Amino acid sequence: MRTPPNERLTSDIAEDGKARKASGPAKSRPERKCVLTGETHPRGALLRLVASPSGLVLPDMQEKAPGRGAWVCSSRAAFEEARANGKLKAGLARAFKTGDLEIPENLPERIEDALTRVFLDRLGLEMRVGRLILGTQRIAEQARAGAAALLCHASDASEDGRKKLDQAWRVGRDAEGSGERGITLPLDRHALSVALGRDNVVHLALADDAAAGRVMKPLVRLMHYTGHDLPAEYSEAPAAAFQDDERLSERETS
Repeated sequence: MRTPPNERLTSDIAEDGKARKASGPAKSRPERKCVLTGETHPRGALLRLVASPSGLVLPDMQEKAPGRGAWVCSSRAAFEEARANGKLKAGLARAFKTGDLEIPENLPERIEDALTRVFLDRLGLEMRVGRLILGTQRIAEQARAGAAALLCHASDASEDGRKKLDQAWRVGRDAEGSGERGITLPLDRHALSVALGRDNVVHLALADDAAAGRVMKPLVRLMHYTGHDLPAEYSEAPAAAFQDDERLSERETS
């Protein structure tokens, strides 16, 4: 994360720098403490909340808002429970060092909407740079050839369609008999089709490990927050999800 010109180095950014210096570029995995549980997790697994000057608490899924942030590791169900019993407000008051906060009633929904938007935006960017594979037949061909690093299915994809592509994917990965399968997304074909501007997007794949890592970062957060289980092999986002993708951003805007 880069600090915009003339912006004061915030505590979040400063901690990132310390972590990188301590562990080196290859091992940098900044950690944060959840304000609700007190547990420490890799930053990529948590959600960042910020408070506006007036004290309004809002999600910061891009982690770019200036100032102090509060980090939360809970699912939506746990988050809503903490909001109802007052633990959320108490945790945020400690994190922001003020009790003068306004927590919107629909904050849990805003967080889910923001997480969904970040994930779908990421898919759109990967499609623009040619890293997203669409179309059942094309996915099957690329998967069997070992050219698909990540396979995903819409929530309303047929079981038969999922199984066929999962099998093709395992063949290409030399993982037959392993039981590995693609990820069933918490989004249906309509949501995927609208976001990507394509008809009937039921399945999708990512062409390489770097693209898969960039997609997995927001996906892991969205899946955890919405209470959907990831296959065991995806329990944590790949290391590529935490790398600096500045070069990709330049290509996206060129």
